[in-house]
Amino acid sequence: MLRARVLSAITLAPVVLLLVYLGDIPWLIAVLLVGIQAWREMALLLQRDHFTVDRTLGLFFVVGAVAEAYVHTTGLLSADLLRPLLAGLILFSLIWALYNKGSHPTADWGVTVASALYLGFLLGHFIVLRERSDGLRWVTVALALSWITDATAYFVGSTMGRHQLWPRISPKKTWEGLIGGSAAAIIAAPLLGAWLLGLNPWLGILLGVLVAVVDPFGDFAVSLFKRMAQIKDSSQLIPGHGGILDRLDSLLSLAKVANSLTDRAILG
Repeated sequence: MLRARVLSAITLAPVVLLLVYLGDIPWLIAVLLVGIQAWREMALLLQRDHFTVDRTLGLFFVVGAVAEAYVHTTGLLSADLLRPLLAGLILFSLIWALYNKGSHPTADWGVTVASALYLGFLLGHFIVLRERSDGLRWVTVALALSWITDATAYFVGSTMGRHQLWPRISPKKTWEGLIGGSAAAIIAAPLLGAWLLGLNPWLGILLGVLVAVVDPFGDFAVSLFKRMAQIKDSSQLIPGHGGILDRLDSLLSLAKVANSLTDRAILG
């Protein structure tokens, strides 16, 4: 398991970083493909939890949210047109729900739309973040901090973990792993922040603290879906890591936080 996990990371990391470097259309296509696969895995989790999920409807929302982030950020579409298009899509989805022959069509509609927007809206922040003038550096820092935090939490938890953190949601997560991952984030953030973003040490530490707080909750959010579906991984697509959704859990939250911080000029 550990060998497969390391080999997968070594193989995939350069590909991801190359796509981040290229940005624009290659990055948009990559995020769209990731979103499509993540939605496929999410739909399977929800179906195992006895919801009737319309995969096509959810796909509209995932792709639409990511595409909207791109055209809005690049100025290809007037902001005045975005709200009518979103309203139209929601109305279209409600009409679609009328043809749901399940026993709980409103619950199925709500779960489908909410989970698809969760993925699409947060994935769209990767597009918005990359389109910034310093977007290449910000996306690189966000990815690196997530990988460092998660890898440290995994290794510390698997070797030293004794005390369960939140057994109802994720039985294998431990306090030791959380502390190890948090410490790694707080140490790595000032170093990466100074190197790539020109942040002073205090802002770097602030960034690390925010990552330490947000990263676990992003993980727990996806763990909740998996727990309700009674499975360990969202799929077996990536050897040693599980599925795309398993790798996105923390990153989705971090992309949103990074965008909020940069929009408000808190961290540059």
